[in-house]
Amino acid sequence: MDVASRMPRLRASIDGMCEALLVTHLPNVRYLTGFTGSAGMLLVRPADAVLVTDGRYATQSAEQLTAAGVVAEIEIGPPARQREILRSAVSVARLGLEADHVSWAEQRALATEHDAELVPVSGAVEGLRIVKDGGELARIEAASAIADAALAALRSTLLSLPTEREAGLELDFTMRRLGAADVSFETIVASGPNGAKPHARPSDRRLAEGELIVLDFGALVDGYHSDMTRTVCIGEPASALRSRMVAAVAEAQAAGVAAVRAGAGAREVDAACRSVIAEAGWADAFVHGTGHGVGLDIHEAPMINATATATLDAGNVVTVEPGVYLPGEGGGGVRIEDSVVVTADGCRRLTNAPKDLVIS
Repeated sequence: MDVASRMPRLRASIDGMCEALLVTHLPNVRYLTGFTGSAGMLLVRPADAVLVTDGRYATQSAEQLTAAGVVAEIEIGPPARQREILRSAVSVARLGLEADHVSWAEQRALATEHDAELVPVSGAVEGLRIVKDGGELARIEAASAIADAALAALRSTLLSLPTEREAGLELDFTMRRLGAADVSFETIVASGPNGAKPHARPSDRRLAEGELIVLDFGALVDGYHSDMTRTVCIGEPASALRSRMVAAVAEAQAAGVAAVRAGAGAREVDAACRSVIAEAGWADAFVHGTGHGVGLDIHEAPMINATATATLDAGNVVTVEPGVYLPGEGGGGVRIEDSVVVTADGCRRLTNAPKDLVIS
């Protein structure tokens, strides 16, 4: 990854808004420097930068910035000392704060510590992160491949796993065994009526033949996430309703993926999915947006929903994940999701696991 080019691009993007930016959101600190510690702040000044962190990361921060080719002053100390360092380092009239990540209490504290005018800056680093470089795409693709392999392993063992919780644990363990540093988020295994809750947590509910099972999960590789959902069934679905739900969502998901391309409006992709589900008679049962960006955060720009204003660019990584949820009707829920990278003339799938419904 070309980490060293990112701070110069950030300076160009904030020119006119502020003279320097205090970056406090840790994924943004990582993006700009390669530093992966759990505590730290980055002051990006007009001609240089200062990373402040604590003694746990004295060696790590120096090693990671050197490895990333990033030149920045590194200051080490406890929190009180870090604030003193920042006070002396801020030598500009207008200091930008990450408006989407700084609390009101933190802003008030900073206002008492600095003579500079504090300026809210929204989305400056995120605006750079939205288009992934080759190194970022390689990491997301590696995370996606791990998730694909974990699902393949689960399909061969699901009949022996009695509960949602055990199926979720099996997915999590397999992703870690295959090389994931962590899971991207709490794995969702939702069977039968639980599938009608889009973000159900795995429970001790027993997996039953003929019921739909929603599996939503991802792997984390070198800070980058993957995200995928498949809906499966042990044996054939026990009702025609469930089969029709799966068919409608599969068609909607394919339509959404086909709509993804550079220059397309995010709203267009959402509409492509939503129109198929509405035609099937379940417009009110598609209760969330169609997708979101994926990268250092599991949910990041661009968002894909009915009110989105973003236009997709080549290098964006987004999910396409329509769903239908029918609580109390014997249907349960269905969601099918792929992560794709936007290209000039379409998109390329990063999640390639089969969408076969029946496990037998």
